[in-house]
Amino acid sequence: MAVTFSNLHTESGLKALNDFLSGKSYISGNKLTKDDIKVYAAVLKNPGDSFPNVSQWYNSVSSQLAASFPGKAVGVGFGGKAAPAESAKAEAADDDDDLDLFGDETEEDKKAAEEREAAKKSAKKKESGKSSVLMDVKPWDDETDMKKLEEAVRSVEMPGLLWGASKLVAVGYGIKKLQIMLTIVDDLVSVDTLIEECLTTEPRNEYIQSCDIVAFNKI
Repeated sequence: MAVTFSNLHTESGLKALNDFLSGKSYISGNKLTKDDIKVYAAVLKNPGDSFPNVSQWYNSVSSQLAASFPGKAVGVGFGGKAAPAESAKAEAADDDDDLDLFGDETEEDKKAAEEREAAKKSAKKKESGKSSVLMDVKPWDDETDMKKLEEAVRSVEMPGLLWGASKLVAVGYGIKKLQIMLTIVDDLVSVDTLIEECLTTEPRNEYIQSCDIVAFNKI
């Protein structure tokens, strides 16, 4: 859970940080982390004995940061009304009065995450209802190549459509029809549209005369 510190350039803010650090060596866990660096940047200077917990923590962070930069420093002085470093720290503190230690995630990141979750829920919802369909596919006559007819049927591909087992059933006068199973996702596939716009139109209507629904069952 995120920890928030406010107004670390004021006594009230330092008091809250001092209370938080009671019995602790670092902001998060037992080692120096980027949480410590972030809070350290918002504290203008070591507050001294007025806030002993903050002072001890500040010195610890300072010493570890110094060890990370082994080059020999010759010292730098600043002229003018205010030292730039302190001025920059004060501005950072003003701009970030509410310091969220886990605030690295931007609004854009949050929005993108929310959109991904919404898309997942939407996809689940779309696939919630399925149906099993038994369909008769009739040829034009006894000279129709039934193997090519079945290939034409199975060549129809769309999201939410799965072709299943099939067999040829005699109709009479040497004519056979194709009886085929299919499973559909109800919100993605309309059987009427499948027949009217895919199976009985060119080029598949060269082999297919008509289609009838024999059975339609919810899964």
